[in-house]
Amino acid sequence: VQLQASGGGLVQAGGSLRLSCAASGRTFSSYAMGWFRQAPGKEREFVAAINWSGFSTSYADSVRGRFTISRDNAENTVYLQMNSLKPEDTAVYYCACVAGGFIATLAMNYDYWGQGTQVTVSS
Repeated sequence: VQLQASGGGLVQAGGSLRLSCAASGRTFSSYAMGWFRQAPGKEREFVAAINWSGFSTSYADSVRGRFTISRDNAENTVYLQMNSLKPEDTAVYYCACVAGGFIATLAMNYDYWGQGTQVTVSS
């Protein structure tokens, strides 16, 4: 599986961005998907995840209520809608997938990773 993340950019605090992650292959619907982020000098952290069907999601406390993860299995794409962005959301955002279809929140459980897209939120 190959993952290609896009949609990052520079936005002012309070603004919105939508990240996309396009996956190759015909087995996309068998994978759970996740978004992680890594700020300079910090460890990679979990942001959000969605199961294979899209009916179950999980969020980090820091983004719950502001970010929404969704997926379109027909388009082999997962999205992260980010609203009310804060400067502390600045990071490189990575999408990843895990076989089996069930949500995982630990990076070590993910099988494939995209290349990352930069999100910068100015104050």
